Amino acid sequence: MRGMRATSTPPSTESSERRSGLRTVHRVMPYLWPEGAELGWVRSRVVWSLVILVVAKLVTVATPAFYKWAVDALNPQTPVEYMGLGAVGLTVAYGMARMLSNGFQQLRDAVFAAVGQRALRLLALETFNHIHRLSMRYHLTRKTGGLSRIIERGVKGVDFLLRFMLFSVGPLVLELLLVAAIFFFLFDARYLAVIVVTIALYVWFTFKVTEWRVKLRREMNDQDTDANQKAIDSLLNFETVKYFGAEKREAARYDVAMARYEKAALMTAYSLAFLNFGQAFLITLGLIIVMVMAAWGVQAGQLTVGDFVMVNAYMIQITMPLNFLGTVYREIRQALVDMGEMFDLLEQPAEVVDSANAKPLDVKGGRVELQDLHFGYDAARPILKGVTLSVDPGQTLAIVGPSGSGKSTIGRLMFRFYDVTGGALKIDGQDVRDVTQESLHDAIGVVPQDTVLFNDTIRYNIAYGRAGASEEEIVAAAKAAQIHDFILRLPEGYDTAVGERGLKLSGGEKQRVGIARTLLKNPPILLLDEATSALDTETEREIQGALKQAGEGRTVLTIAHRLSTIADADRIIVLEEGVIVEEGTHEVLLAKKGRYHSLWQKQAAERDAA
Repeated sequence: MRGMRATSTPPSTESSERRSGLRTVHRVMPYLWPEGAELGWVRSRVVWSLVILVVAKLVTVATPAFYKWAVDALNPQTPVEYMGLGAVGLTVAYGMARMLSNGFQQLRDAVFAAVGQRALRLLALETFNHIHRLSMRYHLTRKTGGLSRIIERGVKGVDFLLRFMLFSVGPLVLELLLVAAIFFFLFDARYLAVIVVTIALYVWFTFKVTEWRVKLRREMNDQDTDANQKAIDSLLNFETVKYFGAEKREAARYDVAMARYEKAALMTAYSLAFLNFGQAFLITLGLIIVMVMAAWGVQAGQLTVGDFVMVNAYMIQITMPLNFLGTVYREIRQALVDMGEMFDLLEQPAEVVDSANAKPLDVKGGRVELQDLHFGYDAARPILKGVTLSVDPGQTLAIVGPSGSGKSTIGRLMFRFYDVTGGALKIDGQDVRDVTQESLHDAIGVVPQDTVLFNDTIRYNIAYGRAGASEEEIVAAAKAAQIHDFILRLPEGYDTAVGERGLKLSGGEKQRVGIARTLLKNPPILLLDEATSALDTETEREIQGALKQAGEGRTVLTIAHRLSTIADADRIIVLEEGVIVEEGTHEVLLAKKGRYHSLWQKQAAERDAA
């Protein structure tokens, strides 16, 4: 399939956009007319909205007739009555018709509101869930700020598109047809011809200029996304910016992005002014021609003053929806672009998925096996080159080695952020590719090098380890992680807010909260991914006690940088360039005077120098 696509002629931009627009409309339609008896209320509201819409348009088209009759009734030379009403009664009827027209439009929007909001909520939830299903590789290559902006714009477009698919183009066509029929039957074909030509020129001009503006708007969106990404990236790295005194540099970088956005936004504004003037010119030209024709008719005695007023009223009346047509077309095109980006995101395939016959992981003891494991983030650059090892239930295995040797990669493969490219990774004899990801994640607890906390309370962050945990269980986990006493010393205790990414806590305090969170999860397998390498020696010693307690009765894999933290591990393996070069206990490896010994000596010298 990929080979066939590569040899085919690439589609044009226009045809691609057309297909993208049709795809977007196709994806949105189920939210407008869903299947299932329990969702009958949605279809019912859509139908009632359409009925109210037709009634509103009929009232709208009839309104200028009351205006004409009122004017004719006021003429002292030809006083007339319509429907038994004089000038005052007809004026009141005209006002009531305008009021009813607006009232029906508002009622229509109120009836349809629940349909639009339901669609918005469901699509936002679908997008949110899909993003969490995407692979680690995808999230590492995408920018969070840009991603959030795509979702924000796309979801906002849902309600707009649903509403205007029903309530703009169709009703506009209906109103124009009714007005055209009135001009044809009450006046003559010349009036109809002027209206048809005016509308045709107006629509042609609007669509042509809007197509140009869509390209400008897309460029503006791209620059907006880029500027937003730079702002979020800078704020997420607030401390780094301060460390390097880079506030002015970041401001300049942001200003360059905003300057590009400003340029694109100005072009968009200029093109809008051109579009508005062109629309006004065409519709006013048509209005003048029709009004001149009506004036000649009045002078010739063929029409009444009321007819002249009615012609003017109808022309002004169709001006409003025609102006709205330009806005609607622009916004629909933009909504399709915005939603197209979001649907592209929704169609992004997840790299790691459950197999069709995946079963829940059955953890009997927690034995972990790596059988001739091969993996590379890039096929041309393998990281692991045939790693074979096993960890018995309740045993602690430490993995050490220089940077880039593949230590953390083993942890990511174990949690199945990626799938192995060769060999197998098994837990209690079950290949992780044959079990559900949910059950696999439930069985493994991870304490990473840098614990990232939610911008909420300490209680919330610890309780995140297990949904529905009681207060007693949260406190017990905090005590086991040796952070309970610290929390009690805080003015707000467990209700203390930790700030963005936990920045209000020190590194050691964050790590303890992370350990408590993992202990509350109570997994049979524990993965410590350089959990103390970012801490000072004193804090590391304190954390080590909590980690040792956390590992009791569990299978533990420790990925370590500081060898002093894993001296009491049951077994240690040394990785180098993706292969195991040494294996044994701390004492055995030191006695071999090999790679582990040299690493130990080097770190000891560094400690002495410090």
